[in-house]
Amino acid sequence: MTEESPALPLNILYEDEHLVAVHKPAGLLVHPSWIAPARTPNLVAMLRERYPGEKVHTVHRLDRATSGVILFAREKTVGQHLQQQFMDRKVKKTYLCVVRGWTDEADVIDYALKPIHDKREDPRANPDKDPQDAVSAYRRIATVSLPIPVGRYPEARYSLVEVKPTTGRKHQIRRHMKHILHPIVGDTKHGEGRHNRLFRENLDSHRLLLMATEIEFEHPVSGQMLRIEAGVGEDIERLFGKLGWLEGYPVASRVDARPAE
Repeated sequence: MTEESPALPLNILYEDEHLVAVHKPAGLLVHPSWIAPARTPNLVAMLRERYPGEKVHTVHRLDRATSGVILFAREKTVGQHLQQQFMDRKVKKTYLCVVRGWTDEADVIDYALKPIHDKREDPRANPDKDPQDAVSAYRRIATVSLPIPVGRYPEARYSLVEVKPTTGRKHQIRRHMKHILHPIVGDTKHGEGRHNRLFRENLDSHRLLLMATEIEFEHPVSGQMLRIEAGVGEDIERLFGKLGWLEGYPVASRVDARPAE
């Protein structure tokens, strides 16, 4: 075990000689970053230990605070093929989140987002780029009302929401839910502190409540359509149990394969 890798097992959801899908826990970096000290554990380092002598290629992103399914390529050409599928919007992604308030039953958020400029990662990038199109469809799965006052309200209301983004802008779901005034609980950047604090103090929840639960794409080599589903995890199951949400979300991981249409 290298100094960069944590003493915890990889949760492999799917694996073959071309690619691998991993269930990333909340709080784990995907790759080394300036936002964390040197040798902070990250998935790329863990995968390089699993596949010694190989170069593991990142295909897409998950925020450090987000948990769930994420893909990596074990070959450069496979990585390029998968990235093209993302660019062509052929990859279907599904997320679950807990948000403040009761959302509409279903809607589509079509709201352009200005690129987030990171001065340390790319100091020469233009910080004044025009907003880019960003679309997220959502549906409400469940609601709850807690008898805990928040601000001027005598109770606290929350929704469990499934989100399917068709674009992949940075922090897209977090920013879109904030835009419709239903920020994600546990979001310290785009959320609301009073509700984050309520979940910490009353429900022992100390994380961003955003989970990547499913990804569907065409396998670059076999041509099969793969749908990989990740369970929400034991911590989220316990939390949802406290909220009375006992269905409507995956508790186990599974992989479905079918011929491409």
